[in-house]
Amino acid sequence: QVQLVESGGGSVQAGGSLRLSCVVSGSTSSILSMGWFRQVPGKQRELVGTITSGGITNYADFVNRRFTISRDNAKNTVDLQMNSLKPEDTAVYYCRTKIWSPPLERDYWGQGTQVTVSS
Repeated sequence: QVQLVESGGGSVQAGGSLRLSCVVSGSTSSILSMGWFRQVPGKQRELVGTITSGGITNYADFVNRRFTISRDNAKNTVDLQMNSLKPEDTAVYYCRTKIWSPPLERDYWGQGTQVTVSS
């Protein structure tokens, strides 16, 4: 069973930093990409950023170079370094992995970790 466990969430003041980590375990022989999403209650879950196994990253426009995704393929981990945090970054952040499970691509999600940014 594929499982994702996030850590590193918490509360910071505006302008501060947090580093989120996610560990993926289970049947992870063919991970297509890993990434981070976030969600505010009552709102749609939105993309923060993704990273391929080759290290190519993609970020949502709101990131504006404040966040950095990194990945350790050997350990099946993905981190999200968040700097210059704003109150509007407050959300539950979810780790996601996309795995090739023939004949389909499947998404797996972590439980989420709360990030709160105070003004």
